[in-house]
Amino acid sequence: NDLSDDADYAQQSGSNSDGSRSSALVVFQKDNVAIHPTQYASERISGRLRLLKRDSSLFMAWIPYKGPSSQSKITEKDRNLYTIKAVPVTEIRSIRRHNPAIGWQYLIVVLSSGLAYPPLYFYNGGIREFIAIIKQYVLLVRSADDANVFLVNDMQDPLQRTLSSLELPRAVPVSNGMLRLSSSSIENQDMAQGNVGSESTSTSDYSGRGRQRIHDPAHDLSIQVLEKFSLVTKFARDTTSHLFREMDGYERKSNALPAPATPVKSNEVQKNSTEVSATKVNMEVDKLSLVWGKPRQPSLSLEEWETFLDSEGRITDPSALRKRVFYGGVEHNLRKDIWKFLLGYYSYDSTYAEREYLSSIKKSEYNTIKHQWKSISSQQARRYTKFRERKGLIEKDVVRTDRSFAYYDGDDNPNVALLHDILLTYSFYNFDLGYCQGMSDLLGPILFVMEDETESFWCFAALMERLGANFNRDQSGMHSQLFALSKLVELLDGPLHNYLKQADCLNYFFCFRWILIQFKREFEYEMLMRMWEVLWTHHLSEHFHLYICVAILKRHRKKIMGEQMDFDTLLKFINELSGQIDLDGILRDAEALCICAGENGAACIPPGTPPSLPSELVNSDD
Repeated sequence: NDLSDDADYAQQSGSNSDGSRSSALVVFQKDNVAIHPTQYASERISGRLRLLKRDSSLFMAWIPYKGPSSQSKITEKDRNLYTIKAVPVTEIRSIRRHNPAIGWQYLIVVLSSGLAYPPLYFYNGGIREFIAIIKQYVLLVRSADDANVFLVNDMQDPLQRTLSSLELPRAVPVSNGMLRLSSSSIENQDMAQGNVGSESTSTSDYSGRGRQRIHDPAHDLSIQVLEKFSLVTKFARDTTSHLFREMDGYERKSNALPAPATPVKSNEVQKNSTEVSATKVNMEVDKLSLVWGKPRQPSLSLEEWETFLDSEGRITDPSALRKRVFYGGVEHNLRKDIWKFLLGYYSYDSTYAEREYLSSIKKSEYNTIKHQWKSISSQQARRYTKFRERKGLIEKDVVRTDRSFAYYDGDDNPNVALLHDILLTYSFYNFDLGYCQGMSDLLGPILFVMEDETESFWCFAALMERLGANFNRDQSGMHSQLFALSKLVELLDGPLHNYLKQADCLNYFFCFRWILIQFKREFEYEMLMRMWEVLWTHHLSEHFHLYICVAILKRHRKKIMGEQMDFDTLLKFINELSGQIDLDGILRDAEALCICAGENGAACIPPGTPPSLPSELVNSDD
């Protein structure tokens, strides 16, 4: 449905060229309509919003400005992602307008597929005119629970398609061509046909025969739609709040997305038959694929990496570097250097000379530790039960680690021998933790990247500072993460949580492997390394891996619930997802979930839950 000419993208000069095929007529056009991919004013992308008529159909399009006058630099590659190219208005499920007391008006548009566009900010006004034009081509059913929400239906299929796409109670036909919901008792609503800009609730009967009192099919429907709107609206509200902070010169030291300083009373979800708490936002996002946030970017290149370094080799902006890695990862030839910073082996403010000196010191330390077990004689080993047990376990594990990967393939592979030596040395470096099954999985990619025994050891030791609690004998670290995961699912997907509760699966042990070894066996090496880079940045959350778990579960919730999986079936299903997960899609979903959850999500995670950075690394990051 692309009615636009790519060669004529919106120009801020205000050209009257409609950029459309000759058969398309522009019936509405508004300049300076913007989106905010993040909650920072500097990320604003302005463009032109149009309603295009072709034959009897109406299409909505939003095209970002190009050129030096644009508020945000976007590449040609990203233009298709940001651009809304001629979406049929009949495919829009619902529209919510928002008129904040302070700030700019914006709209939230949700398609019948469940896709929600980022809020569209009308910096020059025009929302009332936009809705009035749409009303001429489709039926707008104003919500009885929120006058600012409009349910959009075409004349041929007024409500059934919306209901089926939302998986709500079905509508059944009654007399005079009207519809009612078969599974709910709906109060009569007085619906007046009139100006959509009016605050009164209005509609006509679906046969178009004038005003009359009818059962309002939007009443129950809108309650559930509003719950979905609350996700995008919360983001938009926080964005508006942050825009004013930035204009006032306000800056946050934390990289976390800001929340309003005081609780905001939301009119988005009101009372139906049950009281809805004003302080608890329903975070269910069933089928709502949120499309804010930056897209995945190309991997960090050598040329760009050098821009983060000063003349002596210090990282000038650690936060910017971590954010860049979060959204794009790192070219493989740079991982050897950048992973050392992400893992905390190198300090961000260290110079070339300091890092070279550190490497020489650490090499000496490693050799000293390694000599401790190398010098144990066979007579000593017979009297050293713990040493024999750990050595035997390591020997069994390393020969099974990543043997399908060429770097560790084959008999008498020297890299397998290095795995053995590093792990056994670590058991002497950390006597309390020693060695546990799964550690070899974490070391494998690190050794592959570093290609150096000493550097691999110290990077692995730094990683274990975060993940060591995963291997505690009492499993306290794993239990705290599984508990946090259950709370996040309860917050972000209530129906799935309720099903798992009913199926007696709330211990979430079916996610044990994901968390223990950080999805090591779910992805092939290249994708795994990209995921680990994202996790190690701690850009949005140090517990981002838990949001990834939620994102994967949500993607498969229909199958899980539809087939009524019990624990054993669910465990088998989860294990069989290995190699079947779309990494980029899951990362985007997890990012959206993390943003939606905000402080409520952080509150679900007990203090000290792994993986958390040691305090000395936290203090030295920035």
